[in-house]
Amino acid sequence: MLATRAILIAGLALVLVPGALLAQSRPPVALTGIVTSDKEGAMEGVVVSAKRASGAVTISVATDDKGRFSFPSSKLEPGSYALSIRAVGYELDGPKTAEVPAAQTATADLKLGPTKNLAKQLSNAEWFASFPGTDQQKKALLNCVSCHNLDRIVRSQYDADQFMDVFNRMVGYYPGSTPEHPQRLVGNAQRQLGQGPGVRAMAEYLASVNASQETRSYQLQTLPRPKGRNNRYIVTEYDLPRKMIQPHDVVLDEQGIVWFSHFGEQFLGRFDPKTGKYSEFPIPVIKPGYPVGTLDLQLDKAGDVWIGMMYQAGIARFDKKTETFKVWSMPKEWQTDAAQTGHLEPTSTHVDGKVWVKNSDGSQIMRFDIKTEQWENLGAFSNPADGKRFGVYGIRADEQNNLYLLDFQTSNIGLIDAKTRQFTVARGNFPNSRPRRGAVDPQNRLWYAEYAGNAIGMYDPKTNQVKEWVLPTAWGQPYDAVADKNGEAWTGSMMSDRVSRLNPKTGDYVEYLLPKTTNIRRVFVDNTTTQVTFWTGSNHGASIVKVEPLD
Repeated sequence: MLATRAILIAGLALVLVPGALLAQSRPPVALTGIVTSDKEGAMEGVVVSAKRASGAVTISVATDDKGRFSFPSSKLEPGSYALSIRAVGYELDGPKTAEVPAAQTATADLKLGPTKNLAKQLSNAEWFASFPGTDQQKKALLNCVSCHNLDRIVRSQYDADQFMDVFNRMVGYYPGSTPEHPQRLVGNAQRQLGQGPGVRAMAEYLASVNASQETRSYQLQTLPRPKGRNNRYIVTEYDLPRKMIQPHDVVLDEQGIVWFSHFGEQFLGRFDPKTGKYSEFPIPVIKPGYPVGTLDLQLDKAGDVWIGMMYQAGIARFDKKTETFKVWSMPKEWQTDAAQTGHLEPTSTHVDGKVWVKNSDGSQIMRFDIKTEQWENLGAFSNPADGKRFGVYGIRADEQNNLYLLDFQTSNIGLIDAKTRQFTVARGNFPNSRPRRGAVDPQNRLWYAEYAGNAIGMYDPKTNQVKEWVLPTAWGQPYDAVADKNGEAWTGSMMSDRVSRLNPKTGDYVEYLLPKTTNIRRVFVDNTTTQVTFWTGSNHGASIVKVEPLD
């Protein structure tokens, strides 16, 4: 039996296991109040959070147009709670705790005062809005802020020459590195950016907006707080037991168990939201000396978990019944220092027994035959119109196990016919929108995030056309998108800490502001709940996040 580490997250059992009689006798609202400030009076769109003393679960709600917030009794059991808020430009003056009784509704009217450090509260989206310069100058920074916040850059005192040194150092790190656990790439996987004019211009631009100047030459801009329907939701955040955990891809199985990939460690994570039990399973190291950590996590039709092993250059399948891994290395003839199998696609393997795999070294597309354990390298794919090679990021299979390719360098979507290998290309309307990751709906349409286009895209293979819907909040830069059972599409911002919900029929969005900085990667929608439930990982916050819309 594979060794595991299992932890019952402290305090969760107390929150989730109330007595039936007590639950029936409690009022529908456990805690309510009004949020005000001297400047605004009653404040709409303030995120109010309550966390049980010594607990690992935080519940958050938002205030309505009267400044009122309400926590349902189903979310807060009796006990002592620490209170916090998110409202850019403000801090909580008090009260900062609340006692929730067993048989009545508690009241806590919150008073906010102006913050003493506005810069520390800004999201990446607000820093982008604040910076002077063109959108082109700012978009050049998008690859710099997947792994950390702009706050680190703004507080630095580097000049342009020093930033050039930083660039060349940073590109030698594994993407899942943290300051506490840096991992260097090996051999020719490390690269130098060089001193090209574009790179130099970016270094000079950063030196013009950071603390190397005597005074800041620009005013700080903040995003408006959400209004109306955007405030009708509940967020539950489950802290994971170690700060080193980076939950990258988060999915739920048919039993409601959360599975997630560790971006910076060689583990598969499992979490039961009902009991609070957390377990992690060590994935075998097959390429010693190379960075560890995984990215893509998918469930096949049998319910087994498949994982892309990044620089370990292999794929893994976890049998949930036996709790054992089967691991396959990429063939030696395609192994290099830069070989990287971060993305794989097993969701339609029942069609032909093949798993799609992407090797990021050269954007090679591969197929793995589960029965014969043989690999097939289809090579890189190019756009027939101009001959330019696809810089593939995400891959997703349709119902027939044909494969979509998302070109992270342009606005292109490609589709490989699994039987004929015919390659079809469609192009979005926004230039250089940089499609990143997505999901296929029952109609075989691909819903995907446009990282540089700040939009959700949808490619319909029947028409070979792309439709796009720009997010209402600027500089959101979504990473992934998925459609739900109602035909709405969901994405999460890497920059603004907002979860976006699109009605494609009307083009209208609802955006839910999360209670803290949340570097959202993979997004997942649970269609088994009455109102669909959104799940993601806080990749930098070591937590699992659930968003429940109230309408």
